[in-house]
Amino acid sequence: MVAVRGDVIHTEEFEVIARAVERETEGVRAELIGGRLEVKRGPDGNHGRILNWLLLLLMPLHPGLFLHVAGQGLIVGARGQGRLRPDGVLAPLDAFVGSGEWGFSDAVVMVVEVTSPDPNSTWRDRVEKPIVYAQTGIPIYLLIDREAARVVVHSESDGDRYQDVHSYAFGREVTLPAQVGISFDSSPLEGWGE
Repeated sequence: MVAVRGDVIHTEEFEVIARAVERETEGVRAELIGGRLEVKRGPDGNHGRILNWLLLLLMPLHPGLFLHVAGQGLIVGARGQGRLRPDGVLAPLDAFVGSGEWGFSDAVVMVVEVTSPDPNSTWRDRVEKPIVYAQTGIPIYLLIDREAARVVVHSESDGDRYQDVHSYAFGREVTLPAQVGISFDSSPLEGWGE
């Protein structure tokens, strides 16, 4: 029996459902957040372009780190019961070798989400995911919010929430915390919004 919305879905059930959904439905990814099955639509062209831009921006600055953008699943949450597929995961190149579909976040320096035209997904990116990533202990959560035309940098997790949040309008200089330690011009994002 499959749990319906509102019921808690256990991790093992979710992983079976997620594999079936992703196998049978092109362009859809399943996530488990707060015991709920959520569906994430595949990226559009601007979404992909933003991630490629960020990959090229970060690669020469941090040769020991790589922005994984192929949908690497992460085990998340205070007790590791959530499953999310960030749009980007900044971690050492070999961080997920041998980990299978869902990897631990121990070596993750930063996760990246880029909002999509779907209001439910955007709400999760803005409200739920910062809490889950903070509870997981991921040092930095970078949100590129296309609808609001803003880059939001979350850092300094206290175990429940990020204590330091900076929001920058597209076109402004964005500064990432010491774990990444760079500043970049976000002007290119102005052309790739909603």
